[in-house]
Amino acid sequence: MEVDCEGCAGCCVDWRALTDAPGDHERGGDRQPLDDTYNLTPLRRGEVRTFVDAGLGDALTPRLWRDAGGVEIDGRELAGVGGRPAFFVGLRKIPKPVAPFDVAPRRLPACVFLDPETLQCRIHGDELYPQQCASYPGHNLTLDQETECERVERSFGGDRLLDDEPPEDAEGLLLGPQALGEKLFVHPEPERLAGVVDRVARGEPTAADRAEFVGVAAASSPGATGVDERRYEAARERALEADSWVGETIAEGTDRADAATGEADAAEATAPSLASAAEEDRGAPETPGWD
Repeated sequence: MEVDCEGCAGCCVDWRALTDAPGDHERGGDRQPLDDTYNLTPLRRGEVRTFVDAGLGDALTPRLWRDAGGVEIDGRELAGVGGRPAFFVGLRKIPKPVAPFDVAPRRLPACVFLDPETLQCRIHGDELYPQQCASYPGHNLTLDQETECERVERSFGGDRLLDDEPPEDAEGLLLGPQALGEKLFVHPEPERLAGVVDRVARGEPTAADRAEFVGVAAASSPGATGVDERRYEAARERALEADSWVGETIAEGTDRADAATGEADAAEATAPSLASAAEEDRGAPETPGWD
């Protein structure tokens, strides 16, 4: 595979607000995400544990799906396995001032690890970098599904997908039963999710809500629906206590946007360079920039 990512970040940014004909490829069929996040990156069980151990549990969030006739919680029917709700854990997307595709800077939902200025991933190539991201768009090509590169090309022109040959090795694809306990998790006690599901649906999960799902995912086992209670408690607690640069910049970005009143304030709130510097001041890894 060969792709041109410079100035794009289409797979890391929710750019639907930039086009007159936004697509919504994730919300077709019988099972639709309960949340409204675009292209939420699913993590494998080991990756969830790595983020938690690195003190970055506050960068993670769950995804559940609607399913008529499924597990009912908070008045919503959810996809499940054996009468218990299924979910995966992904990387949070938050409003960031970005300027993809040569548009003027504006605040758009973006991956927490995307540098707003360079539009590069802050964890690219290190042990935290998710396999799902490293293989993109390989899985789409293997399954003969449209890639985000092609959607960007259609909306903004240019060439992003330079090689559309599916990779020989589809590592991490994990379809069907292979995904259970490895990428697709099952919450063991639906009653613990009363109120939680409603907040997830409204896009307002609390830190405790997110930590609940992170703990279950970290304590799961491949091919099984059971949970190691000791590992669950430890991972949930670590995720709940996480106070990383991610959490700090989320709070600051929200405050900055809320406080913007005049033109000067609004410009500052949408300046990618200022947002990038604020993240790095709080410990975010720098990106190399484009050659």
